[in-house]
Amino acid sequence: MAPGLGAPPAVPARLVVLLSLLGLAAAGKLLVVPVDGSHWLSMREVLDVLHQKGHEIVVVAPEVSLHMKPSKNFVMKMYPVPFTQEEMEKEFQDFFHISFEEGSFLSRFLKVFEGMKRITAFGVSSCKELLKNQELIRYLEESKFDALLTDPVIPCGAILAEHLSLPSVYFLRGVPCGLDFEATQCPNPPSYVPRAFSQHTDHMTFLQRVGNLLHEIPNFFLCDFAFQPFAKLASEFLHREVTVLDLLRRGSVWLLRVEFVMDYPRPLMPNIIPIGGVHCAHKKLTQVGLV
Repeated sequence: MAPGLGAPPAVPARLVVLLSLLGLAAAGKLLVVPVDGSHWLSMREVLDVLHQKGHEIVVVAPEVSLHMKPSKNFVMKMYPVPFTQEEMEKEFQDFFHISFEEGSFLSRFLKVFEGMKRITAFGVSSCKELLKNQELIRYLEESKFDALLTDPVIPCGAILAEHLSLPSVYFLRGVPCGLDFEATQCPNPPSYVPRAFSQHTDHMTFLQRVGNLLHEIPNFFLCDFAFQPFAKLASEFLHREVTVLDLLRRGSVWLLRVEFVMDYPRPLMPNIIPIGGVHCAHKKLTQVGLV
């Protein structure tokens, strides 16, 4: 008999066992720590599909929110927060108005800065209430999740992922101050990549490149007030000194809600996946007749 023709029957048997186990590995238990507003509307589409695939989903959300409501597609665990629906809605409406106001860069920056401070206070307060809710934290610890899905623009989910030792999947449009670039070590040179509020394109003159570089300076102030409270919460909760950048670097997969038809193409790391098409889910273009 030629060599190799007499393979032991145990090899195919092992293969059959491994293939049978794939059915058990197809679905998992997912913990979701979302961010309210339009961030949630995009994520909810994904959760519906994951439910259809057989995944068990638990969403942790505050009792007061703009859009986050219970659904038959997931279990929602809610926790109390020290602000009312009216207070939150008013601040968000005011912020939306100033975000679209016209004016000089300085006036727009100062208005957005103050608005972001007030909006961030809601996120910090909500995260603090979540982390000190011992009953809910105990439930999450005992539930044995397989992974955590969150939007790191508010890094409360990243703090929980670190505490629960879970691989984290980030579902995001971006992180203020370019921390997503820094955490993933993606190139982000101000000489070529237009900064927010600069109104530049990817084709800049020398003076525009210099101005684009100057637009980077406010990020040092934005990052300080936006993320320092979360770094303090994380350090207290995890019982060790930690920064938000430390937490973001632990992200296993980055699902980036960008579409290069509208966003500038840029280098991406292997664990960053553009999913801009998720915004078009269940949406159809109207039929336009030809004249």
